[in-house]
Amino acid sequence: MIGIEQQFACGRLPASSELDALLSPRAASRRVGAHWLDHLTGRLVEDARSQGLGLTEFCERFDAVDLWVDPDPNSQLQLIWLLHYLRPHASVISRLAILQADQAIGEQQPSELAAWSLQLALIRDDHLETASDAWTAWRASTPETWFNLLAQDLGALPQLQNSIVALLEELPSRGSGLGATEMRMLELLSAGHVHPYDLFPRHEKLIPRRTLGYWETGALLDRLARCPMPAIAGLNEGPFDLALHEDPDRHQRYKRSRLALTGFGQAIVAGTGDFSQHNPIHRWWGGTELINERLWRWDSESRTLVAP
Repeated sequence: MIGIEQQFACGRLPASSELDALLSPRAASRRVGAHWLDHLTGRLVEDARSQGLGLTEFCERFDAVDLWVDPDPNSQLQLIWLLHYLRPHASVISRLAILQADQAIGEQQPSELAAWSLQLALIRDDHLETASDAWTAWRASTPETWFNLLAQDLGALPQLQNSIVALLEELPSRGSGLGATEMRMLELLSAGHVHPYDLFPRHEKLIPRRTLGYWETGALLDRLARCPMPAIAGLNEGPFDLALHEDPDRHQRYKRSRLALTGFGQAIVAGTGDFSQHNPIHRWWGGTELINERLWRWDSESRTLVAP
């Protein structure tokens, strides 16, 4: 089994040429730049790496290729990217089947996986068309095309609709100026969960939906605590990066931080504060660059986009 680790749900998207190079053949003399084989292990992978195979050339070595896909938004984005990339390669598409799981596959015990009624579906034209439409929409310079996907028939990719909504909810809210993950962090803090990792999505009972991953959540917590008008006080260490994790003393101080809502944070939770009115915003949502002067928002009550 080979894992794909690209992160598309948060941060600026790589250029199309960069993503193509990631999956394309790489000559033995050209080892500079990211490649899909770089961090994989195993005999088959080592052989493919020595030959600099691209993804399509690797897949063509096998009679059948199965895609096992988790339901979380980033996995769905990886799926639409891969199907969009492979769409012109009929020699691979003819070998391809897909398993679209309702639960995270890697979190299941082997006995639990064995009990699943696994339904592999051969890739059809509607899988490919839906994936290409969605990938093009996610890369668009505004969220409108992504939002308009909700009016389409997405039945070929049954987990995609929930992911479309979950990612729309990560746009700044019409009221608070914060995305859903940020708001949930403030709400948990307000409810008495006062340590940083209490607010992370690994706590399934507290945060059942995992729209963003570990590193992305840590960056959001930094942003809420380290800005001109913070919503959170008490974060003792940062930034949330690899250097923090590699220093045991700093990481312990981070984990022991006792957080609290500031007065501004309390106002946001109460529905009377707007983070974007007091702090600079500059982040990427798909292909959309969000800044204070051009801030697309999401109205969760009416489930509509609010243009800048």
